[in-house]
Amino acid sequence: MKFAGTEAGTQSKTPLPSRHNEDAAAGQSSGYRLDLDGLRGIAIFLVAVFHVWFGRVSGGVDVFLTLSGYFFVASLLKHVVKSQPADVSWRTAIDPWPRLSRLLRRLIPALFLLLAAIAVGVWLLMPSTRWGPLGKEILASAFYYQNYHLAFLSQDYGAANSAISPMQHLWSMSMQGQFFVLTLLTALALGGLLKWGGKHFEVLTRYNVIRAIVGGALLLVTLISFAWANYRQGINQPFNYYDTIARIWEPMAGGLLAIWMPRLRLANWIRTVLTVFAVAMIASSGIWIEGVAEYPAMLALVPAGSTLLLMWVGSSATAPRAIPGNDLSPAGQVLAHPWIVWLGSIAYSLYLIHWPLLIFYLNWRAQDDASFAEGTAILIASVILAWLMTKFVETPLRAGRDTGFSQTYRRILAVVLIGATVFGLGSAAYWQHRQSQLIVDTTNLDPREYPGAAELLIGAPTPAVPVAPSPEAASDDWPLSHGPHFSNFGDPAIKVGAYGDVTAQRTIAVVGGSHSEHWMTALDKLGRQRGFRVTTYMKAGCALSTEAEVEIDGRTLTECTDWSRRVVDKLAVDKPDFVFTTATRPAPKGQRGDVVPTGYIDFFTEFRDRGQRVIAVRDTPWTRGPQSPPDCIADGKLPRVCGTPRERALSPENPADALKPDFPNMTFLDYSDGFCTPTYCPAVVGNILVWHDYHHVTTAFMRSLVPFMDPDFGAATGWW
Repeated sequence: MKFAGTEAGTQSKTPLPSRHNEDAAAGQSSGYRLDLDGLRGIAIFLVAVFHVWFGRVSGGVDVFLTLSGYFFVASLLKHVVKSQPADVSWRTAIDPWPRLSRLLRRLIPALFLLLAAIAVGVWLLMPSTRWGPLGKEILASAFYYQNYHLAFLSQDYGAANSAISPMQHLWSMSMQGQFFVLTLLTALALGGLLKWGGKHFEVLTRYNVIRAIVGGALLLVTLISFAWANYRQGINQPFNYYDTIARIWEPMAGGLLAIWMPRLRLANWIRTVLTVFAVAMIASSGIWIEGVAEYPAMLALVPAGSTLLLMWVGSSATAPRAIPGNDLSPAGQVLAHPWIVWLGSIAYSLYLIHWPLLIFYLNWRAQDDASFAEGTAILIASVILAWLMTKFVETPLRAGRDTGFSQTYRRILAVVLIGATVFGLGSAAYWQHRQSQLIVDTTNLDPREYPGAAELLIGAPTPAVPVAPSPEAASDDWPLSHGPHFSNFGDPAIKVGAYGDVTAQRTIAVVGGSHSEHWMTALDKLGRQRGFRVTTYMKAGCALSTEAEVEIDGRTLTECTDWSRRVVDKLAVDKPDFVFTTATRPAPKGQRGDVVPTGYIDFFTEFRDRGQRVIAVRDTPWTRGPQSPPDCIADGKLPRVCGTPRERALSPENPADALKPDFPNMTFLDYSDGFCTPTYCPAVVGNILVWHDYHHVTTAFMRSLVPFMDPDFGAATGWW
């Protein structure tokens, strides 16, 4: 029995005539599975369409992962070579290098050419503020750890607001690459152990025993991974989505089918019904399943399980009678239609190309999404480019000399790819070096050159000097408390930090999320100047609220309710002199201005009833444009168009003012006029960049507010 197949689900190609895709478990050849190439065509169609038109996850990647495991494990089994005429005696002969060589020829050329093209696009279309972060992603994608790069970014609130990357989709390529290498190395090690054991225990040379051992190992890994995915979904889903440990059950399930293909003869009408059902489940899953929130846990069984079902019902193991080369049911023959198979043949290149093309177009047009007509044009362009990539890059290098391309062409292509690789990786390295040279420290800016908020509050003159901090450095400009004393996503701990005059007896506790934290720069300076201690109780995305769910940057956080409750209880024990927090929040999506959420008032009431004094500041304006203010400034645009209209960010009156009569224990502060003119909140005020992303205030601008906060805090506390 001999097994071969395509290298990966998303890397499928129409096979050369000499290649075979034999049924991995039926024990007999069923010919090349054109229906599975058609399934790839459907999967890549769903991936591209849902990305471009709907901005959703389709489940197509899960189809690819399951197919990857099926073909990869099946191809490894071909190295279990029969050594004697009798079917009961086998030896292992697993040589990883031919397999690894084919993988490298199959995967690397198109990927590295794409990364070089992305580097060109970044140079030409992206603001310089994005070069450093995107350089890291080029390296992560090239060395197949992009999934974990994105997983850790999802935990870093400082990076959580970054714009979508043209390489975001390459996480699945990294995950598959890790699966291929780990499986290959494990197979090599297992083969060596079985070969050694076969010399001492004859039973270990039997094929059925070998298959049982391999299948048992795969089953164990599959069950552990599936359990881990479901366990982690309720704990840290953003990380879980990218985690190879949580994802590997999908290709492993495909591998199990390659080893243990159930034999059950079915009537063609039953096979057709099952095929239609499975395709319908895959096609519709992107509509009724929120994949980012659900995969790779239980609901990922819908696309992955449907793929397993299609692989089984289309195999010779279910055919009503063995008809070599014609085992497909009528529905399977539809999947094997030449047009669908052709789309599957360019699936790898199409997957690589469609996403960066979309992101670069949206960035160029300064849009959040594409219209139907724009999306159609992007899809057509992606298909054309994918076909060109497949025909003139992948095929000549993958299949060697039997491709119709001359040796000279293949040598020229190899040189071009080497040059593209050097350019892509060299650009990434340069951007990393450039980023490391940027200086973020704005502690000692001259207030005569950088008046900041004083420009709007008292009309301070503003000379013509460069903006500080520079837009390229702004992404690293976080308050000093953002680190060991800040609980990030998925971290339930209450981490209390001490700042200001840490030896003082008088204490102000800063409580809440990052919009409480970005006042820390000013409060730390005030504390050192006026002799009070500043303690911190802060967690990413968790404004002090009793509301169970908080929407922030497109994700729903449910972990904040318990954390906030525990913090408020701890404040009753720690008894700071004052609690500092935010009083307002942007109005719900689709509305203008800001509001005081009911969940805020619940805790304000609790503070009042137990006699705890509170200083509550109106939230700073949030921008909601297609570009962040630093990106906009780096693009050469003027500050007056890189901010946000005041009426969009702030209500005409401070909504917290209505609470004053009912909360005598609270002092309400509002510095909105330091951020905004009567009509607009510009990106630069007094030569200082106001925001270092879409809505977090720079430390330099916060320092410019200290002279105006000083008398207000003195009056609120009575300490000076």
